[in-house]
Amino acid sequence: MKETNPGYIEGDLFKTLIENTPLVSVDLIVKQKGKVLLGKRVNKPAQGYYFTLGGRVFKNERIKDAIKRISKLELGIIIDNNPKFIGVFEHLYDDSIFETVSTHYLNLGYEIEVSDLEDLPRDQHDDYRWFDLEELMQSDEVHAYVKDYFTKEKGKVPQNSDSDV
Repeated sequence: MKETNPGYIEGDLFKTLIENTPLVSVDLIVKQKGKVLLGKRVNKPAQGYYFTLGGRVFKNERIKDAIKRISKLELGIIIDNNPKFIGVFEHLYDDSIFETVSTHYLNLGYEIEVSDLEDLPRDQHDDYRWFDLEELMQSDEVHAYVKDYFTKEKGKVPQNSDSDV
C-alpha cells in the first residue's frame, strides 16, 4: 500500500533531510499468542533482514495518529486500543535508499497484540514470519536492532563512554 499522506516526503528533499537530520519513526512490535511478527525488508537500510513493522512520523502528526496510519499501511488494520510504549531506540545505519547517505532513526517502540492478520502488504517486506522469542534472539536473519526491543536494557539511552566523546 503506497503512502498518500500530505506529509510524505520523497526524492531530493527526502535525501537532504536524511543527510542532515535524524528521522523519527514508530516501530510496532506485533505479537500474537507469544510470537512476534517480523517482515523481511525489501529496502535499505536493513535490507534482507527480518525487522519490526513501522514507519516515519510526519510533521504535525500526533504519535497516536502515526500509529493508526502505520498499522493500516503495514498490517492492514487500524489499532484503536492503547499500544504499550516500550521505549525510545536509536538506530544508526551506514546506508539508506540513497547511495553514500547514512540513516539515523529515533524509534518509538510500541507493543501491540493482534488476533488475525490477512493479506499483509508486500511493498516494504517480501516475506513475513512469526518468531518465538528464543528463535528471534538467536537468528542471524533478524537484525540486531530488533533484538534490542527484547533486552532488559530496552529503551535506555546509552551513556557516553570516554571512547564515544
